[in-house]
Amino acid sequence: MRRVEKISSGRYVCNPGILVILIVLCSSFISSFAQTKPRIIITADPELDDSNSLIRFLLYSTDYKVEGLIYASSQFHWTGDGKGTKLSVPGREYTRFGLNLCPCESYRWAKDERFIHEVVENYEKVYENLKVHHPNYPSPGELKSKIRFGNIEFDGDYSKDTPGSDLIKSLMLDDNNEPLYITAWGGQSTIARALKSIQDQYQKTPQWSSIRKKILNKVILLPSGDQDDTYATYIKPIWPEIDYRQMGKGPNYSYGAQLRATPENVIYTTAAWMTEHVTSRGPLGAYYRVWGDGRQMVKGDIFDYFGLSGYTNEELKKMGYVVWMPVQEKGSWLGEGDNPTFMNMLDNGLRAYEDGAYGGWGGKQVTPGVGMGFPDPSQKETGPPFPNFWPAAQRDFAARMKWSVTPRYEDANHEPTVSIQGPLNITARAGQKIGLKGVVSDPDGNAVSVKWWQFKVGTYPGDVTITNSASLSAEVVVPADAKVGQTIHLVLEGTDDGVLSLTRYQRIILTVEK
Repeated sequence: MRRVEKISSGRYVCNPGILVILIVLCSSFISSFAQTKPRIIITADPELDDSNSLIRFLLYSTDYKVEGLIYASSQFHWTGDGKGTKLSVPGREYTRFGLNLCPCESYRWAKDERFIHEVVENYEKVYENLKVHHPNYPSPGELKSKIRFGNIEFDGDYSKDTPGSDLIKSLMLDDNNEPLYITAWGGQSTIARALKSIQDQYQKTPQWSSIRKKILNKVILLPSGDQDDTYATYIKPIWPEIDYRQMGKGPNYSYGAQLRATPENVIYTTAAWMTEHVTSRGPLGAYYRVWGDGRQMVKGDIFDYFGLSGYTNEELKKMGYVVWMPVQEKGSWLGEGDNPTFMNMLDNGLRAYEDGAYGGWGGKQVTPGVGMGFPDPSQKETGPPFPNFWPAAQRDFAARMKWSVTPRYEDANHEPTVSIQGPLNITARAGQKIGLKGVVSDPDGNAVSVKWWQFKVGTYPGDVTITNSASLSAEVVVPADAKVGQTIHLVLEGTDDGVLSLTRYQRIILTVEK
């Protein structure tokens, strides 16, 4: 990678047969090409990794418009109706491991559960610091106004409207026809209820065809699997055309990420790294969950032994815990398993929110597997290797955690700028040479290293050769065997040399023409 110490703009003249892409620094120009913030709704159950994911999500609330923060149930967490009604669903975790814990009046849901409120309240404590580093953080009051309780009483129950489902319904039906991204960190019953309520209201009316078309053109579901079967039993049968993006292949943010991490990645899960860059960083860091932190989401939960330290797996089993993952180092990474649902929304230049196949820090769209709908882990990886975005994503998260405790702009690192003049989607013929010329900068005055690379998610299956890929001035030739209509994705990457270096990108999508 070439180090860029000083950037100057200039005029570039297109030679015959050469298409030149100019990347410029001008801040006003950057603003004119800034993406429209994606509209996003979070639905989450009180799993500790949901709580962790919510912290990261709010640290990136600069990059999207938060439309809802909604409590949801799942097969793992439901509160019950408070009337003594009991539930047991075959095949759930309370029937596994030799257990027979239900029928139950509620399941793994703390009395007066309010983890979403608590994360937002901790965000409020650091909001003034965050605003110093980025002006687009939403106010705590705005976020609080988006909190609702959805269909939380029972696993998979979407039989009645709730404040959460009503909010989702209103957003689906509003006059804003921009994409509406709806995550499911837990079950999808609240989302199913919103859709069912729309169906019940309009199906027998003349407006049904247009309403249905509106929903299908607008709504994009971003699940962490089908955690209560409502996608399989209602959403998919009734709304089969709905855009349903199950992510895979990308960084592993889940429980036990350190167990399968490469040497390059595992450092970002260690107790030393997590303590220095996450858990020591003010109110949000103190709320963030790590191994052996002494906490438990629901008192007495035999599946939640993560807060304990100093015990072996066998000792925990003798204490009555279901040890479904081996004990890790105290203070180390625990999990943020729902990150893939929103990490592609980030305004980092990868444009991954535009299409599930594009790929980014949240992975790329895959075919859901069986069970909860996660990709089948027994299947071998196919296709080209996915870029290793984990180090960049973790360093970026650490930088924003530092923003939360740093009242002066100059005392923290901020991401470099990488932008492009002209269209981000271009066309060229097979055999045509394309000139790539770029300018990047850094708001802190740090040096920036650059490289061009091919992101192999396009429909052209082969490799392209980029000449001078570590330079701001590079060239690529569209392969002679590229067919009309095939796409090639090219990325300019810029990484600063600040403390915990930060990376940004610009993706160009080339379509082969006649």
